[in-house]
Amino acid sequence: MAERFGDVTVEVGEDFVAEVEIHRPPNNFFDAVLIRNLADAYSTLDKDPACRVIILSSEGKHFCAGADFHQESDAAPLPSEGAASLYQEAVRLFRSELPVVAAVQGAAIGGGLGVACSADFRVGAPEARFAANFARLGFHQGFGLSVTLPRIVGEQRALEMLYTGRRVAGEEAERIGLLDRLVPLDGLRSAARDLAREIAASAPLAVRSIRQTMRGHLADEVARATEREDAEQMRLRGTADFAEGTKASFERRDPVFTGR
Repeated sequence: MAERFGDVTVEVGEDFVAEVEIHRPPNNFFDAVLIRNLADAYSTLDKDPACRVIILSSEGKHFCAGADFHQESDAAPLPSEGAASLYQEAVRLFRSELPVVAAVQGAAIGGGLGVACSADFRVGAPEARFAANFARLGFHQGFGLSVTLPRIVGEQRALEMLYTGRRVAGEEAERIGLLDRLVPLDGLRSAARDLAREIAASAPLAVRSIRQTMRGHLADEVARATEREDAEQMRLRGTADFAEGTKASFERRDPVFTGR
């Protein structure tokens, strides 16, 4: 039976694999509450001897289309005091002791890309699309992407994605290393579980130890990065370019930036 953490459900199978699923369809926009619920779920699973690997998935058309820039809501891109509380919860995801496999369908955009990049592995379909679209909104990247994206795709690819904000489809994502496995959409969950089971078949204490060696420093690096990300997001939020970028996104047109 699934355990619920707000809009997040957790179900641990007999194969030592836990399904952690976000339920905010169709876009699965995030806010601090959702990320805290995810972090609480991860923390609970860390202590569960029946769990060795986490699969992170989302209900609906998109994995996570980021924060909602188009309406005043709990999922707005930044509260007036900034995103510090959200990023504190995000750092907790990186402190998890268990490997995470993200099953990515549809869009992983902006902060949603950050959620996908918090996982150890990403399995996706050709229909998946990824974008660090912050500069197209007149904004600075967040969710620790300053650290995670270059680590995954390399410095030059990360700079291109961040400077241009262009969308990367599933096949290109696999080619540049953003996806670890590219599979048909109808086989996405099954492929993610196959990878998770393969990991779960290894000695669990050894996997945790190896993961700590390889990724244990990430949480502190992300914590430092998000301090600057938050400060720059707050500064840029007051610019005319940010107002134009978000307005253009809402109106589905190309922005006209003035550097003000």
